[in-house]
Formats: sequence, structure tokens, C-alpha cells
Amino acid sequence: QVQLVESGGGSVQAGGSLRLSCAGPGYIYSRYCMGWFRQAPGKEREGVATIDSSGRTPYADSVKGRFTVSKDSANGTLYLEMNGLKPEDTAMYYCAADFNCVATVPKTQFRWVGQGTQVTVSS
Repeated sequence: QVQLVESGGGSVQAGGSLRLSCAGPGYIYSRYCMGWFRQAPGKEREGVATIDSSGRTPYADSVKGRFTVSKDSANGTLYLEMNGLKPEDTAMYYCAADFNCVATVPKTQFRWVGQGTQVTVSS
């Protein structure tokens, strides 16, 4: 069982920034697919970004150029740097892991998922 714990969510105004963090067992960060997805009330789950063991990082078109996913395998932490936030970015954000990524698009279904952290962007 892999436990993932997110932190860093909050409320910001449009144009602001937040950095989400995800802590978990160190070994998964270098071996597995790690990523973030989000879900807003009444909307489908949306893959935001993933990072695989080779460092490939596909992003959702809606966040390209604004969000950056990275990981610190030595310290067992996954990050999502979010800049230029928009009200439509408001959602619960989940950190997740799985054995493999999809090469070209961020996944929405993962084997292990954290409890989520809320991001709210006001206009």
C-alpha cells in the first residue's frame, strides 16, 4: 500500500500562484509514474500532469505554460507549481501514483491516490 499526502492548497485570487506538494515513500518517485489530477463538483476528473521515471511530463492543454510538475526523489516529494491561476482551475487536486504513465497525456486513473487538497481561485 502506498500512502500519499498532499499539502499546499488554498484560496487565491486570479493570477496568483500556489505550489502543491505530495509526500510519500521515497522509492516510488524514481520508479513509478507520479501525477496530479483534479476534479471540480459536477465535472469529470481531469488529468493535470504526470511525470514518469524518465522525467517525461505531459500536461493537460488547459494548464500548459502555467503549471509545472516536478519531483524530488531523494526526499520523496512531488510538486505542482501553479502560476497564472484562473477561476476555472478551482477543484480538488489529487496526487497519485501508478506503475506506468501514458507517454503523451496525463492519466486520470491511478492505482494509488492521496486524499486531495482544495484549490479555490476567485475572480
